[in-house]
Amino acid sequence: MNIHYLQHVPFEELGSIEAELAGRGHRLTSTNLYKNESLPTVDNIDWLIIMGGPMGVYDEDQYPWLREEKQFIKQAIESGKVVMGICLGAQLIAAALDTKVYKNRHSEIGWFNIKRHPEAENTILSDAIPPQVEVFHWHGDTFDIPAGAKPLAFSAACPNQGFILDNRVVGLQFHLETTLTSAQALINKCRDELDGSVYVQSESEMLSDPQRFSRINQIMANILNCLEKQAHR
Repeated sequence: MNIHYLQHVPFEELGSIEAELAGRGHRLTSTNLYKNESLPTVDNIDWLIIMGGPMGVYDEDQYPWLREEKQFIKQAIESGKVVMGICLGAQLIAAALDTKVYKNRHSEIGWFNIKRHPEAENTILSDAIPPQVEVFHWHGDTFDIPAGAKPLAFSAACPNQGFILDNRVVGLQFHLETTLTSAQALINKCRDELDGSVYVQSESEMLSDPQRFSRINQIMANILNCLEKQAHR
């Protein structure tokens, strides 16, 4: 399959997703929106992944490509493609589905538990997401659950941590693809956001246990496996 991903900044790459999908024999292509690269036609992709970034879905004046990107995401969804968004990517899916995206009450940065939502039980991800698990976060915004979608998870800081629509469109507010290397890159570029507030950890806290990254990367692999099966249907 041709799996296309949208990247918003140089330091938020695919992380563990790249090796996982390449190892399964898929072709990976990308649009680096921060370089003003052109989007492909939806017919030429089988699966769309939208990565994170420090901007908001509403920052169209500063990042004009956001308008076209949201239309492209909407077209991919309407064309029946498998679509997965991470953090900003999930917010962009929500916005493309005419769903409200807004500032969360708290910034959530670091390792915090999420709990699987009861409505996730009847989806393809019921076994991929543990009932409770510590995952990596880096976000200040959140979203409402799109019409017709089912919520996937929640945390103490953020009640809407993910959603799934038609068992093929997935938005994850949290990061399962993050590696030790990509976490360090994110910290280096966005250190000014580490304000010491209640749900914001220090750099040393975030990097203290490298095994954490292996655990979340395995959950991401499980989710990709579920979506791969959907894409083949």
